[in-house]
Parts: sequence; structure tokens; C-alpha cells
Amino acid sequence: MKPSDLFDLSGKVAIVTGGNGGLGLAMALGLAGAGANIVVAARNTDKTSEALSQIQGLGVQATGVNTDVSQEADIGNMVAQTIEAYGRVDILVNNAGMTFRKEPQDLAADEWDQVMDVNLRAGFLAAKAVYPHMKSQGGGKIINIGSMFSLFGGGGSGAPYSSSKGGLVQLSKSLAVAWAKDKIQSNAILPGWFMTDLTAAVPANQPERYDLISRRIPYGRWGEPEELQGTVVFLCSRASDYVTGAVITVDGGYSVM
Repeated sequence: MKPSDLFDLSGKVAIVTGGNGGLGLAMALGLAGAGANIVVAARNTDKTSEALSQIQGLGVQATGVNTDVSQEADIGNMVAQTIEAYGRVDILVNNAGMTFRKEPQDLAADEWDQVMDVNLRAGFLAAKAVYPHMKSQGGGKIINIGSMFSLFGGGGSGAPYSSSKGGLVQLSKSLAVAWAKDKIQSNAILPGWFMTDLTAAVPANQPERYDLISRRIPYGRWGEPEELQGTVVFLCSRASDYVTGAVITVDGGYSVM
């Protein structure tokens, strides 16, 4: 096998939750560039249509499924539509996430639950839903997108987010152990500070915060979304068939400072 073949995803089918924007779209484009057909599972249908156009422009098939990952029925439908369209599912990228920017003492119980449902419970339910299909076809790849706050406390406003993302890392490790016998690899990626639509205004609106963060990053700058693509392609390809339960930071060195 040529080294380049190790990263070839031609004919594979990948579900990316929250794959219609930001880091999710960047990862979907990276997987499509390696040859995978993509299912974008997200709520905003206009954004999904735009994302599908970009993905299909790389010469692969792409399908959008309107999905609220906090709803178990939607997750089941997401997987069912993938199987109906493509007959298989090889890759699951659990990327969808949310938070409330409130101090812990101001956070309502139902707000805590919403964050857990989207960031953690949904990852479990989606993995559970793809499991029988991956098992029957001889294996698969599950990638859970955590955060630097899987490692660090999230500050006053980050309690539910950091708790859910920390839990997602432990879920990744637990699935790795449970499903190794089925040749299903489960790994986690922890992105650092990236420039996306959600953070693009930070340099202008919060210059002190932007400078403080940038100074801590050894590379001296925030990441660009496409800089996440190599890691996700690696973890979804044959190159990582003996890698499971791993937690990979993609943060320009932020977490080791």
C-alpha cells in the first residue's frame, strides 16, 4: 500500500453533526477532499444548503439531514437517512455543541441539561445509533470533538461547557475499550482557539482578551479552520486503524504552555 492510500477515504460515508459551518464545515470539507461522501446533520437548512454546495464542489456526494441532536428521534432519523441514501456509515464526527454564558449560580437546571444534551448525550446516542451498522460492515471511526476546556476549567461562565466536553473525552475512551473488538476506533480531538464566524469579531471587540490568548499560544496566532482537517482525516482513515482512545489537541501548543 502506498503511503498516500492510507489517507484515501474514497467510497466512505461520513456523518458530521453541526457540519454546516465553522469547524464542522471545515472538517466536512477535509473529509470530502480525501474522497468521503458527506452527510451534514444540522438545524439551519439555509446554511446546510450552502455547505452542501461547497462539499459537492469537491466531486463527492453530500446530503443534508435536518437534525436537532438534542432529540433522540432526530438522531435515529439522521442515521436511518444515511443508510437509506448510501447503504453504510463509516465515520461519525460528533461536532455539534452549545453553551450558555452564565455564571454557575445564575444557570438554571434546564439550561445545564440543554448543554449536556447537545454536547454529551447526543454524542453517546449518535455513537449508539451507528454502532450496529459499523459492526456489521466490519468497523468504523467515531471522532468526538471536545475542547481545550475538556482539560481546563471553563471559568465562571464555562461550567456546563467544560463539564460536558470533559465527559465527551471520557466517553471517547470508554467506547474505544468497549468496541475495539468490533474494529471501531473512537478518538477525541480538542481544538484550540480558531478564527471562525463565531470568533471573528473578538480581535476588534475584545482586543485585550485576543492579545492575552494569542500571547499564550506558542505559534503566536489563532488557528484557521482548515488546520483541523489533517487531524480529522488521519483519525478517519486506515492510517489510524491502531489508534483508539486517543485525545489529540490541535491548539498551536496552547495547552502545554
